[in-house]
Amino acid sequence: MKILLVDDAKSVQQVMTSRLVNYGHDVLPAVNGRDAVAVFAQAAPDLVLMDVEMPVMNGFEAASRIRAFEATQQWAWTPIIFLTSSDTVENLVTAIEAGGDDFMSKFSPEPVLQAKMKAMSRIAGLRHNLSQANQKLQDLANQDGLTGLCNRRSMDLRADHLWAQAVAQGTSFGLLMLDIDNFKKYNDHYGHQTGDDCLRQVASAIDASVRQAELDGLAPGAFAARYGGEEFAVVVPQAAAPALAELAQRMVGVVSALAVAHEKNEDWGIVTLSVGAGHLARAEGPVVTLFRQADARLYQAKKQGRNRAVTEDMPA
Repeated sequence: MKILLVDDAKSVQQVMTSRLVNYGHDVLPAVNGRDAVAVFAQAAPDLVLMDVEMPVMNGFEAASRIRAFEATQQWAWTPIIFLTSSDTVENLVTAIEAGGDDFMSKFSPEPVLQAKMKAMSRIAGLRHNLSQANQKLQDLANQDGLTGLCNRRSMDLRADHLWAQAVAQGTSFGLLMLDIDNFKKYNDHYGHQTGDDCLRQVASAIDASVRQAELDGLAPGAFAARYGGEEFAVVVPQAAAPALAELAQRMVGVVSALAVAHEKNEDWGIVTLSVGAGHLARAEGPVVTLFRQADARLYQAKKQGRNRAVTEDMPA
């Protein structure tokens, strides 16, 4: 386990650290409550052993602040055991109300300390397994089951958050709406199973292109999502208009390069993509305005013959 040991007495620190290290644990020291809160936030220990009476900030206040910090995390709960030489009823009640879980004497016999640490190690293992399970559930809730991209719900949440940041900071914002051309005809001709395979190939190509654009510095912070059916979206915060236009053209190119046969896609004979771009040099107003702009330009790309990107409004 990784144990945060909080005590202002050097002698206690040395003795407890030696005992805990002998049991195979890693010990993170802190000499007062304020330091403990800072170390906790940075190191995420499995267990906190906390003295009660300390300078700067006592153990009860530190425990309260640790619990307040944990409340801001997606998944967190860490056992806190208070170290004390006075186990009065008043101290026990105060400890529990502050967010502590147990009391233990600083001078506990070796078998007692070892037994406590074994119990805490079991709890740490359960916490780790539960955290992993929760993360998997969160991933499933945020991912599109077919393509592995962000799903619509996850995209909306992330886009809203990034948009709010852009509005507050007065920065630019970009969005691409992408649609597989004549996909209904593809499904009707080749079957839905083959259609699903096609969606996965296109999604993978889009995602890889977005990741490469991020590595190239073309689209930092960008992410791709399945918008619905055969439609995809790429959210590009702080996008410059020329970079967004280049990324849109890349999207068209990478899907064409797959050379997936599509006999019913007239003029092209392969699976192609149409793209519409929305861009604001300074984010303001509701984000839906940007989606409408991108969707209108996607319609223009379709009208002009598909397999292309429209990044500016075309003459009527």
